[in-house]
Amino acid sequence: MDRPSLPALTAALTTAVVVTAGLAAPAAQAADLNVAKNAGFESGLSNWACSAGSGATVSSPVHGGAAALKATPAGQDNARCSQTVTVKPGATYTLSAWVQGGYAYLGASGTGTTDVSTWTPDSSGWKQLTTSFKAGPSTTSVTVYTHGWYGQSAYYVDDLSVFGPDGGGGTDPEPGIPAAPAGLTVGATTSSSVALSWSGVSGATGYNVYRSGTKVQSVTGTSATVSGLAADTAYDFQVAATNSAGESPKSATVSGRTAPGSGDPGPGPGVPKHALTGYWQNFNNGATVQKLHDVQAQYDIIAVSFADSTATPGQIVFNLDPAVGYADAADFKADIAAKKAAGKSVIISVGGEKGNVTINSDASATAFANSAYALMQEYGFSGVDIDLEHGINSTYLTKALRQLSAKAGSGLVLTMAPQTIDMQSTGTEYFKTALAVKDILTVVNMQYYNSGSMLGCDGKVYSQGSVDFLTALACIQLEGGLAPSQVGIGVPASTRGAGSGYVSPSIVNNALDCLTRGTGCGSFKPAKTYPGLRGAMTWSTNWDATAGNAWSNAVGPHVHNLP
Repeated sequence: MDRPSLPALTAALTTAVVVTAGLAAPAAQAADLNVAKNAGFESGLSNWACSAGSGATVSSPVHGGAAALKATPAGQDNARCSQTVTVKPGATYTLSAWVQGGYAYLGASGTGTTDVSTWTPDSSGWKQLTTSFKAGPSTTSVTVYTHGWYGQSAYYVDDLSVFGPDGGGGTDPEPGIPAAPAGLTVGATTSSSVALSWSGVSGATGYNVYRSGTKVQSVTGTSATVSGLAADTAYDFQVAATNSAGESPKSATVSGRTAPGSGDPGPGPGVPKHALTGYWQNFNNGATVQKLHDVQAQYDIIAVSFADSTATPGQIVFNLDPAVGYADAADFKADIAAKKAAGKSVIISVGGEKGNVTINSDASATAFANSAYALMQEYGFSGVDIDLEHGINSTYLTKALRQLSAKAGSGLVLTMAPQTIDMQSTGTEYFKTALAVKDILTVVNMQYYNSGSMLGCDGKVYSQGSVDFLTALACIQLEGGLAPSQVGIGVPASTRGAGSGYVSPSIVNNALDCLTRGTGCGSFKPAKTYPGLRGAMTWSTNWDATAGNAWSNAVGPHVHNLP
């Protein structure tokens, strides 16, 4: 049987939701309780059944406690997870849950009266769904469920409740006082705020944030931004977990210093205001083979591609490919030193199409920071480039980069090269990472290729290969919280450099002019100009050389002459 179309079902459910929303929520009685079991998924999938193995518990994102449900639709399965709860005949119950991610539905069936359902489309943050149902005169059990939608992305559920009279099945035991939170970390800072994050605590429903011993915030998630602070000032912070039983002991104290009173972090040390970035290939794939001293003089940042992962999660090493032609590592290190003496930044790139470095725990974050800093010391790299194309965890990648920054100091050059899909909104893991390390970030050179059509900041769809594609997508980052100096345009150096998305250097220059001067635009024209735009990036210096250096000869001088 054909399943109903999404628009048709949406219309039907919207009507149902409107009717439900018009009902007054029943007043809670003294005996009312949450008759759902394992409602916060702290005990895995206990008491829950998910269709086709679609459900799993995750530690991030969570709304409360240390776990949440992640369910992933696939094929003809809509990722339905359900639980049968014991109810009192004739009683009214309020059903609610916190959801985020793809299309998420919440409902109850087998009520003996009118079954109910409510839903929400994609949501980048936690959103509460609520409805109510009345048990039939002889109904003693009801199935409550969540599900997603066919072909849509995974959805998350946490802190579900079926609130009403005890039908004889009871509820989960009353919680004890939660443990103290661990992993409290300082994130992005401004001249008046400090961002904090920490690990979730099992059984917690909220967290209190303390500044110098005084409670300043209460939140339900595992992050908070403390604002209203003085510029260039150090503060101490702690966090405590809470639930109905009380408050945990406070976490270990961390210190964070607000930034000086300036809005734009500006160019990083050694990197010019407007910079050209090029990836150098440590392998031979048919492009011109170069040694570092052969890299064209127009490039200000040279990203050595790529570091290799090890059996230790998060750890990276660098293996010089004999195909490049160096007699030994000493000659390679001498070339790095010569480029640095010429005012260039040579950094080590992590990831690429085939690279897969996993940073998803405190241990792997520390392993990354330690190994990356060791490579900087051994080879003379000025920093790192994050080009992970197999998914990232913003919480732990942020921790890794902050640990590296603490070791390397203010001279660290930190760049990123996310794919277009990774920067479509501030809710993506890449965008969250970029914002979380904004105070130490040099530039994000998004890859405007191998993507197909994408949404611009005006909500319209643009085809790759056009000036509109470059400008309308850059606008998302410029208006999403990154400073203009932290935004660059990444394109292939030749038609052979990528599967799709090559544009001529003249189109790149038009996009740069459109964003910085308001000239050379296509149908999309930004509402304002961004003269501080960092510049452009290409894959790769080798493919540029293969095409007679046409890209760097045209785009390089243009970047260096931006306002």
